[in-house]
Amino acid sequence: MSICLVVGAVLAAAAPSVAAARSDPLAEFHAQQLTWTQCKQSLECAELVLPLDYARPAAERISLVISRRKATDPGRRRGVLVLNPGGPGGSGLGMPTFLANSELAKSYDLIGFDPRGVGGSTALTCRTVPELATADTRPVDSEFPKWAAEAQAAEDACQRSAGGIRPFVSTANTARDLDVVRAVLREEKINYLGYSYGTYLGAVYGSLFPNRLDRSVLDSSVHPEWIWREQFRNQAVATRRNVETWAAWVAQHNDRFQLGTSSAQVLGTVESVATALAVKPVGDANRTRFDAAVGVGSRYRPLWSDLAVAVAQLRAGSPSESSALMAGAAEDELVSGVFNTVTCEVDWPTDLETYYEDMRIFRDRYPYGFGVLRVAPTTCAFRTFTPPEPAVQLKRDGYPVGVIVQAEGDTQTQYDGGPAMAERLGDNLVTVRDEGKHGLYGSGNACVDRRVNRYLIDGVLPPSSSYCPGDPRPDVTAQPSPQRVRSYLEGRGLAAGLAAAASP
Repeated sequence: MSICLVVGAVLAAAAPSVAAARSDPLAEFHAQQLTWTQCKQSLECAELVLPLDYARPAAERISLVISRRKATDPGRRRGVLVLNPGGPGGSGLGMPTFLANSELAKSYDLIGFDPRGVGGSTALTCRTVPELATADTRPVDSEFPKWAAEAQAAEDACQRSAGGIRPFVSTANTARDLDVVRAVLREEKINYLGYSYGTYLGAVYGSLFPNRLDRSVLDSSVHPEWIWREQFRNQAVATRRNVETWAAWVAQHNDRFQLGTSSAQVLGTVESVATALAVKPVGDANRTRFDAAVGVGSRYRPLWSDLAVAVAQLRAGSPSESSALMAGAAEDELVSGVFNTVTCEVDWPTDLETYYEDMRIFRDRYPYGFGVLRVAPTTCAFRTFTPPEPAVQLKRDGYPVGVIVQAEGDTQTQYDGGPAMAERLGDNLVTVRDEGKHGLYGSGNACVDRRVNRYLIDGVLPPSSSYCPGDPRPDVTAQPSPQRVRSYLEGRGLAAGLAAAASP
């Protein structure tokens, strides 16, 4: 997210006393006076100075940009709510705007921020590298070394352009940054709402600073035991589950779609289309785009009918009217290096055969949604830096019971992550049934919104384990609509809301 603003922050004019510095090595950072300046979307923005390495706070320093939207009902204000959209590497400056019309905006100062390494903060950027591997959901064995070579080239390029900050861009240090933000805001405690990777960040913050965290909501949680390789592997598993659930639904409506009378028959039809597209693409649809589209379309229940019609059209050799399901994406010359740094904060296998064996299995079992990509070698297999500390052990010891929200069909953070994180932290779990969205609060689910609002505003927990309904399955009699598909994909929740908030 680009920022058109002039922000200022200076360390306190009066240096802290020697005694204070000895008792609190971060005293001068905590004593910063913020200068708030109007920035985009009617927010205020300010800049902090932070230590690069918290083990050596007197050494190098970095900057952190935060945003604020003050509570609209000061009489009901109950502190600050820190927001994070996930990533790792997602910009959160626009999040207060994303939640501007929520009930939370009345009671909380909404605080967004660009984490260290991201956007307006001291950024960690890496050069892109030429594509060596062909994008293929079902690559042959001889292509595997190209995937590995591309990952190694990306790691080497990032190491060359990342300077000396890369080992210190980590979840633990981002959590420490948040505690400096808390101190600079003159708040005894923060409240927290994090999505996706932001759930892990929130759990780490609570583990490191349990006496500084009040109410917390973790929406679409990562699995505490899957940091990080296993998290990606299970994205493919979750996608396959959605495809199988969709196929069972399509089989129930064979009179409408004519793709098979059982889940196995429907999946057989899908495979026959994929095989045909590998030989002869139809319009913009080749096998790889088709596999990806099946993964996306089966995830979002309102699109199930459109996906079924698209499969039928492609089987007949006609271009799909639901072409938005086949859309691709462009790449920039510079990319954020935060994702490929934070996900390497734990050790990954270095034996390439470990990845190749998984790729053989996943190209066959999990081709939909590009499952093979979830197990291919990443930059972490060739990591060129040594993390200065182990991952934080997650626990809840000293802060209130929180709330975790998890959708059954979420592919980015597979459902099992929610119950596992709830068990680890002793939090209460809200399951959203028959739903594939990632990021539920604020995305149009009224049940989730009510329960989260009542907890964060009134302090009333939902049941220890409860359910909310997801988006309804489609009317099978509805005609396919490219515009409906496009509109839904563009407005499917958190990502779309944040994109709108980030626009000028």
